[in-house]
Amino acid sequence: MTDSKYHLETLATRFDRAGGGVRNAGDVVPPIHLSTTHEMRSPGESDHGYKYNRFGNPTRDILEERLTKICDAERAVTCASGTAAIAATCLSVVEAGDHIVAFDGIYGGTRLLFEDLLVDSLGATVEYVDATDMDTVDAAITDETALVWMESPTNPLLRLCDLAAVGEIATAVDATYVVDNTFATPYFQRPLERGADIVVHSTTKYLNGHSDSMGGAILTDDHSLADAVEHTQSYDLGGTLAPFDSYLTLRGLRTFPLRMDRHEANAGELARYLDGHPSVAHVNYPGLPHHPQHDLAREQMDGFGGIVSFELDATAAETRAVLEVLDVFTLAVSLGGTESLVDHPATMSASYLADAEREAAGISDSLIRIAVGVEHVDDLLADLDQALENL
Repeated sequence: MTDSKYHLETLATRFDRAGGGVRNAGDVVPPIHLSTTHEMRSPGESDHGYKYNRFGNPTRDILEERLTKICDAERAVTCASGTAAIAATCLSVVEAGDHIVAFDGIYGGTRLLFEDLLVDSLGATVEYVDATDMDTVDAAITDETALVWMESPTNPLLRLCDLAAVGEIATAVDATYVVDNTFATPYFQRPLERGADIVVHSTTKYLNGHSDSMGGAILTDDHSLADAVEHTQSYDLGGTLAPFDSYLTLRGLRTFPLRMDRHEANAGELARYLDGHPSVAHVNYPGLPHHPQHDLAREQMDGFGGIVSFELDATAAETRAVLEVLDVFTLAVSLGGTESLVDHPATMSASYLADAEREAAGISDSLIRIAVGVEHVDDLLADLDQALENL
């Protein structure tokens, strides 16, 4: 049976011992190849195709092959971090003076990279738009647009864009269309099927899933784009994913589907609880019927994910007090691990944005983001309940 016949749950655990330059020693999990250099049969020639870690590593190749199958993509390029994946993608597509259109709700770190790397260094123009409104996107994208960058759901307000509709607009002007799919993951959403040219992931998050490895991935069906990104990554930036991090991500992928089911189930329970709490002013979660894009989420996603954000009816000091008494939730940035994390975007994950930028992005001092883990949901509910009881 070919791999195309298997479901994602099977592909996540399946190790093809014939791939990745690995000798078949009966391993049921991929081995770690730590060598930084490889012996050649004669000058410039080898029997195995490897010469130096930056240009190819057997463990990393296995991971990239696994990711193509899980994401139903033709090619994958892995990087040392999610930010490295964003940088390699942008530098492979954008030229000096180009016009870029991006969702105004993209991750703050991506926005910072755009401003430092593309605007300040390359002289590009980045136009941030409300991509929940297709008329606004259509008006912004012109024949001069080289790159369209979307993120759906966004961080931390969980806003969505119509992936297929944006794809049609981008294709009409021959712009490269990129979707950051970190929050949704390929388990819940597959942007390549909806017109994206490239999908990027921070593998640090759900794909690894254990908060012990940093990495990024670039997926595409376009071989010329993949070649360009691979060249930029290997020859220009050198930010390739280390063999041990490749192994850890492969290890995490074996439980990826199981974890995502539990993340979503727990997140849905917590979102409904918070939605009915008298001290909570507003809850952001696509799975709630009153989310402004709930119907779109149901149409283009297979699930609603494991992230919930909410506004407290509280002052900044009261919000801080709530965060400091949580017990099961760990106060920390990042997301996607088995443990539940709580983040105060204004002072943590979005702290490097100027006050005016945070305000414009809707990130207030009373906004809280929770990355819901796989613990027993009753323990999570009880922890939130005791933290909110004094408001």
